[in-house]
Amino acid sequence: MTGGIRPLPEMKTFPSVAYDAESSVDPFSTSRIEPAARAQTVGGPDLNRRREPLEAYPLESLSMVGVLMQGEIVQALISVDKVLHQVRVGNYMGLDHGVVTGITETEVTLKELVEDINGDWVERTSSLLLQEQ
Repeated sequence: MTGGIRPLPEMKTFPSVAYDAESSVDPFSTSRIEPAARAQTVGGPDLNRRREPLEAYPLESLSMVGVLMQGEIVQALISVDKVLHQVRVGNYMGLDHGVVTGITETEVTLKELVEDINGDWVERTSSLLLQEQ
């Protein structure tokens, strides 16, 4: 028996096309999938400070029921578990290290520190609105 080898098939020629998208966005670049919030990261919360009573409750369970104004001092009345707490600017509340940044007649604004999926701490603004009965 003798073996027979078939000849190789002829190579087809394909037309060449000029690539003119060099100045466009690279679809495989990692900069497209990195979050834009990277520049907004901040340092972590102070874990050594003494916790305040309202930090034991989630923000959703707290409700603002009133405001006390005494001259320049403004305090909000926060109700949780049928107990009223007085809150000033600078007090902490909520589970996400929220610090009170402003109190008006209708809302309390907070700046919270939350940890993202990369382990960085990011600031988030939240508010409690006045609950009218």
